[in-house]
Amino acid sequence: MNKSVTRRASVAALAAGTLICVCSVLAVVQVSPLQAHLDGDFLHISAPRLNFLNGKALERLKDGVSIAFVGQLSISSIPNAVVGDARSIARFALSYDIWEERFSVSRFGDRPGQHRSISHLSAQAAESWCLDNLMVDRSLVPADRPFYVQLDLRADDPRDQLGIVGDTGINITRLIEIFSRPVKSNQQRWLLNAGPFKLADLRKASHG
Repeated sequence: MNKSVTRRASVAALAAGTLICVCSVLAVVQVSPLQAHLDGDFLHISAPRLNFLNGKALERLKDGVSIAFVGQLSISSIPNAVVGDARSIARFALSYDIWEERFSVSRFGDRPGQHRSISHLSAQAAESWCLDNLMVDRSLVPADRPFYVQLDLRADDPRDQLGIVGDTGINITRLIEIFSRPVKSNQQRWLLNAGPFKLADLRKASHG
């Protein structure tokens, strides 16, 4: 066989092998759409690729209209569970300062004393703050078996606000009901699942 042909074949085989290795590495380092971590007594989540402050929601904010999202973080022993073993629910009200070009967020949680507010945030920081403030007490996370994490985030339907927001605060029962029913037409929703996780591994990572 011609030596030049043999040399080209060897180079092609080497390139193909290199491509396979590169693809394998990319598959390993691919970021999960939903990540979990421990911080003190709570399990928190992050979603580096989730962007919900865009489109019509962002347009309304920049027009001076406040908007809201409702979120539910669930922990379950099986993937894609409809009802989790433990959960945290919150409502996030957002506004936008057109002069400073920064966002403000107020959080109303499923327990008394969980009202928090923050301001002067970029869009990405506001999204991250919302997700980080959906947390589950680590005592409710299974310690003896793998578990799965699910995020259900929905744009708040203005028709529901009268039933959720009142003079005394948030109606938690009403908020829970929202996640037990299908999404309304044209209502934005983001549903992310990840796992299995092990509490021991999360403990090691939090101390690593």
